[in-house]
Amino acid sequence: MDRTLTAFSGDYWIATGDEDEVRAALRAMGDDAQNILLFDDRSGRQVDIDLQADVAPRGRGRPKMGVQAREITLLPRHWDWLAAQPRGASATLRQLVEDAVKASADKPSPRAAMDAAYHFLTAMAGDRPGYEAAIRALYARDRAAFDAAAEGWPGAIRAHGLALAEPAFSA
Repeated sequence: MDRTLTAFSGDYWIATGDEDEVRAALRAMGDDAQNILLFDDRSGRQVDIDLQADVAPRGRGRPKMGVQAREITLLPRHWDWLAAQPRGASATLRQLVEDAVKASADKPSPRAAMDAAYHFLTAMAGDRPGYEAAIRALYARDRAAFDAAAEGWPGAIRAHGLALAEPAFSA
């Protein structure tokens, strides 16, 4: 799953897309890209990307996959079942996790949508009139109250906050 990013300059929406698309849009802005706030649409949190990054040619050997060894605790019957899998325990667990990630991606979590909208709105509207009422309405899933509280906000900020929160309001 590629993450989607959204860039804002002050109250104005600049671009939305995957990391490469947003990087290209920001590069086209030249020095003006220094004043951009960039948000991960899945989490609503502010992120940074390297505008100078280009894809390096792939070297020899196995690719670095970012694999992290961590401890998990399973019941003996779980270990027995994993040991009987033809691909091995690690490959089977990775596949199970990937399947769960794909299944949950189809149904956005209302709570995750509320949290993403909260993080974005805190950064972009935290000092605006109606912010606290809008956040209360967001977590109460009260779309009408949210709209009323955010009425005076710049259109791009209000629209993006609503887009992030939509799974919560429609649940």
